[in-house]
Amino acid sequence: MFLDTVLARNPELVEAAAVLHQSGAIPPDTYVMDLDAVEANARLLAAEAERQGLTLWFVAKQFGRNPELIRAIARHIPKFAAIDPPEARILHAAGAQAGNLGHLVQIPTRSLPEMLAWRPETVTVYDVANAEAVSRAAQRLGFVQDVLVRLQGAPGTVHPGQEGGVPLEGLDDFAERVERLPGVRIAGVTAFPCVLCDPDTGEPEPTANLPLALAARDRLAARGHRGLKLSAPSASSVATLPLLARHGATHAEPGHALTGTTPLHAVDPGQSERPGYVYVSEVAHTLADGRPAVYGGGFYPRARIKDAFLPRSGVRLAVHDAPAENIDYYRLLEAPATPGDAGLGDTAVFAFRTQIFVTRSNVAVVAGLSSGTPRLRGLYDALGRALD
Repeated sequence: MFLDTVLARNPELVEAAAVLHQSGAIPPDTYVMDLDAVEANARLLAAEAERQGLTLWFVAKQFGRNPELIRAIARHIPKFAAIDPPEARILHAAGAQAGNLGHLVQIPTRSLPEMLAWRPETVTVYDVANAEAVSRAAQRLGFVQDVLVRLQGAPGTVHPGQEGGVPLEGLDDFAERVERLPGVRIAGVTAFPCVLCDPDTGEPEPTANLPLALAARDRLAARGHRGLKLSAPSASSVATLPLLARHGATHAEPGHALTGTTPLHAVDPGQSERPGYVYVSEVAHTLADGRPAVYGGGFYPRARIKDAFLPRSGVRLAVHDAPAENIDYYRLLEAPATPGDAGLGDTAVFAFRTQIFVTRSNVAVVAGLSSGTPRLRGLYDALGRALD
């Protein structure tokens, strides 16, 4: 999906990844992250957000909640939106500030005292029961917690496994009940996804959830709530921040833009953000018909992988699709025209859209690529834990 872009915009990363693998410094099934590129992307996003009058909360799930990358991003975007409690803990431990908790996964009630003690800017709540739980925990801690109302998504926009939220038609009843709670204050609204990129052209367009969130904010304003936030996550990048600002958003949540891997980057290599990672595997064996099999573990089902680059021979081989319900042991490549172009142990480099936190991959962080002095800073698992 991104191989053309990364070879054009960041060939040094591909070269460094191949050298690390061939030297034995990293194993197959490793994402190699360009620390310099990620920090530069964060700097660009922060500058554009300031121009547009937006506040950013960064998201870390897609790059494996890596503490090295978190610290680099937080130098420019200090606050995060955590998609679940384990991510929130890693982000907090790395020194980033809590912007929004409960973003996609509600905070379990028994974790509320721990996480509210960090004094997050906001907590997203999906229903009255969760608002009541936040209120009780905040009261015990001696303060009032700002909450964002998660809106129930418009028909056809909700991803399976992400259902929930307050229907627009039930917002007044919800607000009336939450307004009586002593430990919370309604501070704004959010919905997901608010922007999506066309799968063919990459062009970003608002979904039906963005006008839904605007309508909800207007209803809350009519009830007397002031200074309301509107966080409009999904596909937040330098190119989409002006769109969000025009539509009335106050907050955006960049994730894939930090690694230059939104769908827009796949079709337009000239986007502001530079591609910041590649995936490295190696040839494990060859089928009788000549097709190489490479080690798996990080082939995310929604990645739209097209081809692999084998640095030793310089060939590119198409990647065969695999059913999402199968275990990701291997992935097959097309047979090379010359059999010797793909042999046992050869490095294979890929560039595709991923969510590293749901893989079993390693994450290698490389610094110094921007100055021509690459060095491996560390090797981590897919959840941000350092490996020996």
